[in-house]
Amino acid sequence: MTRRIAAVIFDLDGVLVDTEIWWDEVRQAFAAAHGRSWTVEDRAQVMGANSRQWSRTMRERLNLDGSAEEIERDVVGAMVSRWRTDPSPLIAGADDVVRRLAAEYPLAVASSAHRDVIDASLAFTALRSFFRVVVSSDEVAHGKPAPDVYLEAARRLDVQPGQCIVVEDSLNGVLSGRAAGMTVVLVPNAMIPPAPGAREAANLVLDDLRQLDLRRIGSA
Repeated sequence: MTRRIAAVIFDLDGVLVDTEIWWDEVRQAFAAAHGRSWTVEDRAQVMGANSRQWSRTMRERLNLDGSAEEIERDVVGAMVSRWRTDPSPLIAGADDVVRRLAAEYPLAVASSAHRDVIDASLAFTALRSFFRVVVSSDEVAHGKPAPDVYLEAARRLDVQPGQCIVVEDSLNGVLSGRAAGMTVVLVPNAMIPPAPGAREAANLVLDDLRQLDLRRIGSA
């Protein structure tokens, strides 16, 4: 059976830019500045969450007196600063894949990141013009693994969710795309691998983003 593909929706961190480790390092530094530690278990609790969710989770897990809004401001500011000062961590082949697919399909980004971080990422990698739609989970009610951000991306693209391909790197991202009724391709990130169960939940698993071939998926 041939599946009609109407659009491709990319996660951002860990899929197009290798910045999952940046988020972890920024949160570790924030915790250390407050005499706390940020662990692998803590990281798992915020994976895929929108800014409202992860800032509240950080406040609770670090047992801080400051507001969640202050935590969000400091962490987001540190991430944007890294984009301005560090070399661009573009995933190998990401620019070529995006350019190739944009010639045939409408593309979107559906990311859990704060909009300021998304905008910095796309500006400093010069990828913004290839995406018809860019959505942050901060713009919807619930972050991943809820389907909200992917459904909103499909709505703005004016395509049916079942005709969308999602490219993800995390378990919560895969679950979000599947809950939206989309076909999900998992490309595990080497620096921060997905949680157990991600491979089994995805429709297709690739070792490298450059292997993404929608002709294979469409005819599957």
